[in-house]
Amino acid sequence: MSNIVPFHDLQGMAQAVAASNLFGMKNTEQALALMLVAQAEGQHPATITQDYDIIQGKATRKTHSVLARFQQMGGQVEWHELTDLIADATFSHKAGGKLRMTWTFEQAAKAKLTGKDNWKNYPRAMLRARCIAEGIRAVYPAALGGMMVSEEAQDTAAAEQPITVEARVVSERAAELPMYPEADFAENLPKWWGVIASGKKSADDLIAMLQTKARFTAEQLHEIRNPPRDENEAAGAEQEAQA
Repeated sequence: MSNIVPFHDLQGMAQAVAASNLFGMKNTEQALALMLVAQAEGQHPATITQDYDIIQGKATRKTHSVLARFQQMGGQVEWHELTDLIADATFSHKAGGKLRMTWTFEQAAKAKLTGKDNWKNYPRAMLRARCIAEGIRAVYPAALGGMMVSEEAQDTAAAEQPITVEARVVSERAAELPMYPEADFAENLPKWWGVIASGKKSADDLIAMLQTKARFTAEQLHEIRNPPRDENEAAGAEQEAQA
């Protein structure tokens, strides 16, 4: 290994990283430990700010870092489909073979993951992260270094936390909300697309507001987040929203 940073210099770097409060590392010891791991793997210690997250006091790897490591180590990924409902990809490595991995929103719902805000607001990103983590772990686990990716750790940490009375009440009230009527949904969808196209609200902000009164299915959420790409359709939706 070349260009090893002396331990004394690592301590100074770790203090700077922790004191900055920019990277989720709450103290010098956390930053220093991760710098030692990075250096042992042949990376510059400063790369910890790009490659790691601290979730509930545990070190995890960022998903983009795991995918990059996998590809740098000779792995390949072919994406077949990536939406709010499914992440489907084939992972291959000469040392681990080839495997097609699929994660669906339905699968996540069965695992009781989709009630969390990260799944409600960013289902595509969460499915992508889970697909990458499981696919690479099966084909070439060295790319993960024995760690979880951040999204896995977030779900695990949330599952381990005790549910407060307040949180239980909020969850129960949300479950009691009616499903959004199909007819009303079909009528209002172009108007919502228009609001999103106009820049007045993002899709996630709009969904958060609407879900205070009713619940949506995963398919409905997918439709709201994916307005028509055709310019004429989008323009028509925006005009209808302004009418």
